[in-house]
Amino acid sequence: MDLMKTIAAIILLISLFEATTALECYVCANQSDNAQKCLNTIKTCEPDEDVCKTEIRWGSTPYWDFGAPKQYYVSKSCSTKKKCQSIRKKYMPYCTHIWYEDWSCSECCLGDRCNYYVISRGQSLIASFVALISTYIISRLF
Repeated sequence: MDLMKTIAAIILLISLFEATTALECYVCANQSDNAQKCLNTIKTCEPDEDVCKTEIRWGSTPYWDFGAPKQYYVSKSCSTKKKCQSIRKKYMPYCTHIWYEDWSCSECCLGDRCNYYVISRGQSLIASFVALISTYIISRLF
């Protein structure tokens, strides 16, 4: 009987340890800003996924249309460190932030929900940055 209790306790401890070590990331795909879905959808990553990934693109709609307006596309997900770094390296030459060209940037981060903020803030993404700076300034004043 004591052996059964010991085995049950060990299994419980192992399952608790695995549950607490699972990474959580914000997830969304091709959203026009860092709001709503990108800030409200959280995923518990797979055991081999050890980083959170954020991608931001600036460009025209997926289909080509003469004079089509450009906009931001924000995507967030879980990833492996190797895959995320590979994507980041691939995007680096195209991470120009030139308004009249299409560009893409990527970032990898470690830690639960570390991809809350995006790496490049456009007009529709500035509110998060302003809130962060305001909080910092107020905390320094008081």
